Amino acid sequence: MIVTSFRRKIRWAACTAAAALAACTTSSAQEAPAAKPALWKLADEDTTVYLFGTIHLLPEGVNWRTDTLEKAIRSSDTLVLELPGDEDPMAAAQLIGKLGFSPGLPPLSERVPPDKRDALAKALATASIPAEMQNSMETWTAALAILTTSFKDLGLDPNLGAERSLQATYKEQGKKFGALETAEEQMGFFDTLSEEAQRLVLVSALDDPENARAQFKQMLDAWVRGDVDAIAKTFDDETALSPELREALMKDRNERWAERIGGMLDEPGTVMVAVGAGHLAGADSVQTMLEAKGLKVERVQ
Repeated sequence: MIVTSFRRKIRWAACTAAAALAACTTSSAQEAPAAKPALWKLADEDTTVYLFGTIHLLPEGVNWRTDTLEKAIRSSDTLVLELPGDEDPMAAAQLIGKLGFSPGLPPLSERVPPDKRDALAKALATASIPAEMQNSMETWTAALAILTTSFKDLGLDPNLGAERSLQATYKEQGKKFGALETAEEQMGFFDTLSEEAQRLVLVSALDDPENARAQFKQMLDAWVRGDVDAIAKTFDDETALSPELREALMKDRNERWAERIGGMLDEPGTVMVAVGAGHLAGADSVQTMLEAKGLKVERVQ
């Protein structure tokens, strides 16, 4: 149960970073129900900032563009995402080459428990990572490469996903874009993790496809319902397993984002901030940190 719960948290947290390697979305032949994902706003006399909790993985048929959300989109003149919307895949690959490989590392097979070594070998083969490269990969790099491949194996489509849809709409309307982080910053969060924490991420990436499919369904169902408590539970369960991961991948980032988002009130206009739904749920959410600064955050969907 601990491994399953932790696996779910890592997939939520690592999905965005893995998107720097490949788009993080999924497709399904089943017709999905209409969604009503959570939306908040904070405002002053001349500025409104919407906070939209996205999910990076969406099946076909989810009608998540509600009237309330569409109104917020039309009224806003800027879309702010976690990463710039025009990331160059080649630049991302070069960044992985810069941060993700080091000489003199232990063999990759020795960085997982003995009972996970067969699964690791299979995952590396599926990801088509040459044997001569494997042992020089940082542990987090191997984990994200395996996650990226597992997304594809689950039927991922880079043209789906809330962020991609929003980007297309704002681009069509000639609106502005912004980002809360750079790809180098995101990769840096993993690169600076302790080796112990990186190995937890790697082990979490070795889940079997059926478990992964079930976990994604749980995440999607919570998002569809706008069930912030269920999303928060994904992160809050068993957090004592790795406080370092929670601090680095969630809490510290949310604090920096809250500082930037609060500063948006200094400029007149309307902004849509769209980030992974997990960052807008739980005790360490962006909204909680904004409210600690004396700002009122209102849920509008």
